[in-house]
Amino acid sequence: MFDIGFWELGLIGVVALLVIGPERLPGVARTAGMWIGRARRFVSTTQAEINKELSKADELKRLMEEQARIKSAHEIIEQTANEVRESLSVPSLKPDDLLKAKHSEARKEEGRKEEGRKEDESSQTTPTPAVAAAPPSAKAAPPPNEPPKANDVKHDQSA
Repeated sequence: MFDIGFWELGLIGVVALLVIGPERLPGVARTAGMWIGRARRFVSTTQAEINKELSKADELKRLMEEQARIKSAHEIIEQTANEVRESLSVPSLKPDDLLKAKHSEARKEEGRKEEGRKEDESSQTTPTPAVAAAPPSAKAAPPPNEPPKANDVKHDQSA
């Protein structure tokens, strides 16, 4: 701190002995040592607080740089998303709109399936002239000039 050597300290001690006197010199030295200790502790705690604040400032600077990088990445992502939307010419939809669109698509699909079922039922219920006389569970009768085949004859196995 101060560039004081051994001879300078010795000179200060001799002057203090002459000025203060040998009786009070130990008490004054003790008091001076106490004040010097307090000053050193004050300086060391102040240095520690300054270093702590500097480390906080460095951390804050690092966080701000990271946020700037994230912000630039976010801008790039937004720009890319806008370009994709424009290239697909799809209007920007909100998440609620997407859900509504998904539900309406599902409803349309269900409606198409229902129409398909109704068409199948109507085509099945419309009798054709050859099958109109036969009950729905009976097989079509073979033409009259062919003999019945073994597979066409039902056997009653309950007996």
